[in-house]
This record gives sequence, C-alpha cells and structure tokens, in this order.
Amino acid sequence: MIDVIVAGGGPTGLMLAAELRLHGVRVLVLEKDPEPPRYVRALGLHVRSIEVLAQRGLLDRFLAHGRQHPVAGFFAGITAPAPDGLDTTHPYVLGIPQTVTDRLLAERAVEVGTEIRRGSELVELSQDDHGVTVGLADGTVLRSRWLVGCDGGRSTVRKLLGVGFPGEPSRVETLLGEMEVAVPPEEVAAVVAEVRQTQKRFGLGPLGDGVYRVVVPAEGVSGDRTVAPTLAEFRRQLRVVAGTDFGVHSPRWLSRFGDATRLVERYRTGRVLLAGDAAHVHPPTGGQGLNLGIQDAFNLGWKLAAEVDGWAPAGLLDSYHTERHPVAADVLDNTRAQMELLSTEPGPRAVRRLVSELVRFPDVNRYLTEKITAIGVRYDLGEGHDLLGRRLRDVRLGRGRLYGLMHGGRGLLLDQTGRLSVAGWADRVDHVVDVSDELDVPAVLLRPDGHVVWVGDDQQELSGPLSAWFGAAVG
Repeated sequence: MIDVIVAGGGPTGLMLAAELRLHGVRVLVLEKDPEPPRYVRALGLHVRSIEVLAQRGLLDRFLAHGRQHPVAGFFAGITAPAPDGLDTTHPYVLGIPQTVTDRLLAERAVEVGTEIRRGSELVELSQDDHGVTVGLADGTVLRSRWLVGCDGGRSTVRKLLGVGFPGEPSRVETLLGEMEVAVPPEEVAAVVAEVRQTQKRFGLGPLGDGVYRVVVPAEGVSGDRTVAPTLAEFRRQLRVVAGTDFGVHSPRWLSRFGDATRLVERYRTGRVLLAGDAAHVHPPTGGQGLNLGIQDAFNLGWKLAAEVDGWAPAGLLDSYHTERHPVAADVLDNTRAQMELLSTEPGPRAVRRLVSELVRFPDVNRYLTEKITAIGVRYDLGEGHDLLGRRLRDVRLGRGRLYGLMHGGRGLLLDQTGRLSVAGWADRVDHVVDVSDELDVPAVLLRPDGHVVWVGDDQQELSGPLSAWFGAAVG
C-alpha cells in the first residue's frame, strides 16, 4: 500500500511530496496533464517561501534562475519604499517564472525518491478506517493510507469529498495571456506607463523572444471560465482600455480569472486532506497564491509524516486545519481589499488615495508588507513569549546560520545555555548548543517548519512542548 497519494503535480503537491520523503514516507504524485505547462501562471516567490527553500537547502537552486527585487509596492500596487526592519534575513522578492519553480520542485521531489505519474487523472475516491481507494480515468485502481488533494481551484478531490466551498462570486474578470505584439517595445512601454496611471489591472510585460504577458480587464464576467477567451476578445479589450491592440498575434496561451474568494470549510475529511488552491481561491493581487500553497505544504508535510510513522501526538494532524485555515481567510480578505483599491470607480479611488497616504507611515508599510509576504503569520499557540507561534528568522550562529541546520526537516532545540536535553526525542529533534547575538532568549524549540513552540531554560517545562509536538518519549 502507498503511504500517501498526492493528487496534483503543481508547486503545492511537489513541495508536499518532497517534505514527506524527508521522513521516508512512500509518496505517489498523480498529475492529470501529460506534460508540465509551458505558460507562466505566477511570477515570483515572497519572503516566507524563500525562507522555506532556505530551510531545506534549496534556495541556491532558485536564486540561480531568478532575480531579486525590493519588497515594495505589492499591496494593490501602491508605490511605497521597501520597509526598514523586516524580521528576515532574506528581505527581497525573487522574480522567477512558475514554469521554473515547478521544474525545480519536481527535480527535488524525484531526487528524494518521489514517484510522479503524469497523464494520470483521478476520477473516483472512497475511504474507510484504514485507507483511501482511488480510481483513475484509465481504469487503474490504487490504494493508499492517505490522500491529499493539491489539484487546484477546480479540485476533483474536493468535489468528490463534497466539502463545502463557501465564499463570494466574481464581480470583475480579467483576461490573461501570452502572445506576440507587432509594435516596438518602446511604444508598448510608453502606452503601458500612461494607462497604468489610472487602470492598475492592465499591463504588458516582455517574456522574451517577442512574447508578452498581457493583462487587461474583461468586458464582463463570463458564465464559464473554463472556456478560454479568444484573441479577438483581447484585441477588443485592449482597444477599449489602451486605445490600441498593439497588433497582438500568435497567442500561445489565453485565459481569464475572476476575483472570487472561496475557502473550504475543512482541510481534512477522514484520511483525505486539501492544500493549495484546492482549499482556497482568491484574486492574484499581491502574488500570494502559489506562495500560500507552498506554505500549506510546508505546514502539512511533517505532520502527515508523523501520522504515517506512528509518533504523531493527539491533534497534531488536525492542527493543519486549525493553523492554515485562518491564514487563508486573511489572504482572502486582503486580496478582496486590494481588488477594491484597484477599481476605477470614484469611491475606491478615494480610498486608494487615503491608503497611499497611510502607507507613508513606516509601521503601516511594514505591517502590509509582512501580511503579503507571510512573515507576519503567527499561529495561535496560547499565551507566552512574543516569539511563540512565529517562525524564527535565519539567525546567525557561531557555526553558521540556523536554516543550514534544518535541511533534514526535523525539530530543533536551539540551546544557548548548554544545560538542556532532548533525551527521549533525539530520533525526532536535533539539539544544537550554540549562541547567537541575534537571539535574546536562553533557548527555543522549533518545529520542522521553523515555528517556535517553546521559549525558556527549564528542562521540566521543555518536556511538555516536546511531548505535545513530537509525541511520547522513547527509552
């Protein structure tokens, strides 16, 4: 029997598979598309996703294929400087096409032993107390202990489960595509600069080889977004919005997206879980979608692995929903707010002017930046030290940096006192005795995802969090 089947071979599913494999879990990824897409859905990685890659020793691979940009102007495209004092060692956004992100994550998943089957479409599922039975379109039947649906906003897994997906329908729609243009680049740039002074949902960006990524407001909301727009629609809307269609031709991808916000009622139903867009959909404002999915996978991976391995304490797997559902709800709220600020109507434009004034205050700028980049996330672990529930940044230690010690996906006790112990949990938690002038607490206990679950210097107090997050002591 397979330990975990992951439905969906996008960034969420691939990240999850790699995380599970760190713990020896047998994983099969099912992807219905026979080949990876050649078009670019997302364009970059935010700070928290960059930290996630650093925690697993993958960041250098991504840096080699991307460009670092200041963390500025991401909230509704409002002009603002990069805020000072961000709590991170990686204060930048990494511009990198999703096609490259997908390829690098797939290479990582295979490298650690994941099996990926392309052209395999899940069409049926049932579950019992011992596992999940999956039926594929070609008649193949598979059996696994667990199933995770990472199969996008139109998730088959979610629909087969019958889980509620409440939210708000789209009120506006945007056309998005990749195509060639027939006018010089300088003319494109001039028109874009002029139009974007008032219409923020418009843009043409070069992708290379004469191909542009084109974004333009649609005429209305379509009845069926699974039906791709035509090139004629793009030309018509470009003329309406920009006064020219730029001579667009030779499209290689045409699509549309709305501003619907929906959040699944629960992330777990028995032995089936949901992650990424299968659990939540929202407008792409702020570039948070791909990042939110990667971070879902990072939260879920070690917890599901603990369940498979048999050492998970009670409630650990359910904490995936408890922690990530509120994070997604916040993203839905901030993307909806940003969409309002992108409107050309007089009321929203007035609010945009007000928010633009507020962003000049450093604390406001930092707060909004932390929200978009997800470094402001704090899981509710109860009362305690301000670090409790937050991820710890990549602090410098005597022997290097913290994240360099977390590549194996284990828990970590960073002990500046040298008096503590993880005896009984050493098979799940690393004990690092070292000091950092960036950390003013005696010791911290980190989960495999880097979030702090204990701060202190008392061995007896430490035993409680070790048991709560890493199960019963051995020996």
